[in-house]
Amino acid sequence: MMSQHDNLIIYGQSFTSRMLIGSALYPSIDVMKAAIVNSASEIVTVSLRRQSPERNGGNVFWQEIQSLGLTLLPNTAGCHSVKEVVNLAKMSRELFETNWIKLELIGDEYNLQPDPINLVSAAETLIKEGFKVLPYCTDDLVLCRRLADSGCEVIMPWGSPIGTGQGLANPQALSAIRHRLPDTTLVIDAGLGLPSHAVQAFELGYDAILLNSAIAQAVDPIAMAKAFAHACQAGRQGYLAGRMPERQVAQPSTPLMGMPFWHQDQPRN
Repeated sequence: MMSQHDNLIIYGQSFTSRMLIGSALYPSIDVMKAAIVNSASEIVTVSLRRQSPERNGGNVFWQEIQSLGLTLLPNTAGCHSVKEVVNLAKMSRELFETNWIKLELIGDEYNLQPDPINLVSAAETLIKEGFKVLPYCTDDLVLCRRLADSGCEVIMPWGSPIGTGQGLANPQALSAIRHRLPDTTLVIDAGLGLPSHAVQAFELGYDAILLNSAIAQAVDPIAMAKAFAHACQAGRQGYLAGRMPERQVAQPSTPLMGMPFWHQDQPRN
């Protein structure tokens, strides 16, 4: 178990879990709920456009989400302009009664890459409107620095394109972001497909991960949710423990001198 002083902090709120989880793509509402519960996540992302709750669409879905009693993180999925983002964010704030918003602004339909040109402008506008912005972006260091400078306390670079399950395509870039933004909460969002990918993200020093497809589209989403929950703990604990030095040559793990099991001159069978 993680100690309480190692909680994840997002905009001043403390969470024991370091996994954020999505609510889309599950084969059923029951599986979705069970997967979320077994992930131990305390934050779930929701899309206003996907279920249209403002028009009473998917009432059962929203009731089940609310029954979990978790922190909701609305997103602006499907937006292609700053105007669309701001309008959807305002609707989400009114409906979900939260000023948290996961900023998504698509720049390319082929790989669903976030728009690096307008993302900073959208973040600045939302912050002026009183939102606490969690922007989804690429692994570009300059872009991440601009987002941090704009007032984003949390930044969420992708591991690889969304829904690919390829893991961390560019660990060096992600490591550079961690190094240059030591005081910013960093979340790997998109591209993770295996629990080992999550472990790698935490070993790089990232504070949390955000998952959807890797769990929802697994053969057994509930079992996969549990696996990722364990991976988050293993990766974080491994990072805090501090890895052994990397060496270019082999070094014996059991020295010959002073061995407690047998005398050096004693013949061994």
